[in-house]
Amino acid sequence: MVQQQTVEIKTRDGVMPAHWSLPEGDGPFPAVIVLIEAFGLVPHIKDVADRLAAEGYAALAPDVYYRSLPDNKVSYDELPKAIELMQAVKDDAFIEDMQSAIDFMEQTGKVKAGSLGVTGFCMGGRLSFLCACELPDKIAAAAPFYGGGIANHLEQAANIKCPMLLFFADQDGFIPLDQVEAVDAGLKDLGKDYEIKRYADADHGFFCNNRASYNEAAATDAWDRLKSFLASNLGG
Repeated sequence: MVQQQTVEIKTRDGVMPAHWSLPEGDGPFPAVIVLIEAFGLVPHIKDVADRLAAEGYAALAPDVYYRSLPDNKVSYDELPKAIELMQAVKDDAFIEDMQSAIDFMEQTGKVKAGSLGVTGFCMGGRLSFLCACELPDKIAAAAPFYGGGIANHLEQAANIKCPMLLFFADQDGFIPLDQVEAVDAGLKDLGKDYEIKRYADADHGFFCNNRASYNEAAATDAWDRLKSFLASNLGG
């Protein structure tokens, strides 16, 4: 039985709510940070955290839109508002927030040292890659899903120490294939430990069963690959 609660994480700019989901038992557990899509800390993101907790991970889904509370969640058909919220997230402040989130996780005593991974979707895909770049001594595995803008962080990617599994969709109108190829080439040139998994028939958002672009076959395959990747690198 998964234990779920909302926690409040103190940051330099205030208090960041987060969905904290734990497996049965006392731990410590390997852990995963789950980063939001552009639409906010919506039920789907909490569900991903709960699914990871059911697999044995301490899973934290922080509300990185907390500076925009209370009106900081939007439906999937409100793209302009989602973009507005997304653009308000500044990378430097986000990394400080993630350090606060990691401090919280470590202080609970529930997280196994050296076994913290990160995954995220859409905006959260890019941010999970950024975590691997900017917090290389904390992140032991990173699995970004359809992260638009990852190609812009290839200079920072020299810092990455962890293995990565990156998911992309060939029909994604938000991420041109030349960007995916640039990420592939850049990580290869840097000699990083990574794999890119592309789904030929899938579109942006294919993992989310609440979106019109949901692709069950791709989502099922990606979940299985994610579980294997995390288990191999975090000891889950």
